[in-house]
Amino acid sequence: MRFPSAVALLAVVAFAPPASAQTPSTESASMLTPGDSVRVVVWRRPEFSGDFVVAPNGTITHPLYRSVTVGGVPFATAEANLRRFLSRFEENPEFVMEPLVRVAVSGEVDRPHVYALRPETTIAEAVGVAGGVTREGARGRVRILRTESNGQVRELVADLNDPKTGAGGSPVLSGDQIVVDRKRNFMKDVVLPTLGVIGSVASIALLVDRVGRDNNNNPN
Repeated sequence: MRFPSAVALLAVVAFAPPASAQTPSTESASMLTPGDSVRVVVWRRPEFSGDFVVAPNGTITHPLYRSVTVGGVPFATAEANLRRFLSRFEENPEFVMEPLVRVAVSGEVDRPHVYALRPETTIAEAVGVAGGVTREGARGRVRILRTESNGQVRELVADLNDPKTGAGGSPVLSGDQIVVDRKRNFMKDVVLPTLGVIGSVASIALLVDRVGRDNNNNPN
C-alpha cells in the first residue's frame, strides 16, 4: 500500500527543478524603504490591522509593531518577522501583509499626488491611478526619475501610446517620480516665440535706423 506513494514522491523529487536553478521572484528580491507602507489585515484582530508607514529604522510606525522590521529586508523576511511577532498572541495567526511602495506622479495628470502602490504596479498603471494623462499631456514622453543605489538619479522615458512595451510596462520602484510632460504646441511653442524674436530684431533695426536719421538731420 505504501509503495505507490514512495514512487510518487521519488518522481516529484526527480523532476522538480533544483533550488539553485529557480529564479527568485521580483517580490522576494525587492525591499521596502522608509516612507513606504504595509497593509496588514489580521483575522479577527482589528487592533492589529491597518495601513502603516515604514519608519526610518525599518520598523512599522505603530505602537504594537515597533519591534517588527519590514524595511531593508526582502518581503518574505518582512512577512516572517510579522508572523513571529503575531505568534506571541496566537499560535497560528492568520494575516495578510501587503507591501506598498511610495511613488510620486506629477505633471499633466488629473490627480498629481504621492501614492502608495503595490510593487507589481506598472508605470502606465501608476499614471492611471493618478487619473490618467490630461489633454495637454504628452503620452509619448513620460519621464521616470529613479534614484539608484549609489545616489545617482537616472531618467527613463516611457511611451504610454504603447504601454505594454518599454518602460511603460515595467514595475514601479520605491521613490520613483513619474512626470508627464506637457505636449508641445507648434503655434505656441515654436511660431509665436519665433515671431517674437523677429519682431524684436525688426524693432531694433527700426530704432537704429531712426537714430541714424536723427544724427544726419542734426549734424554737430
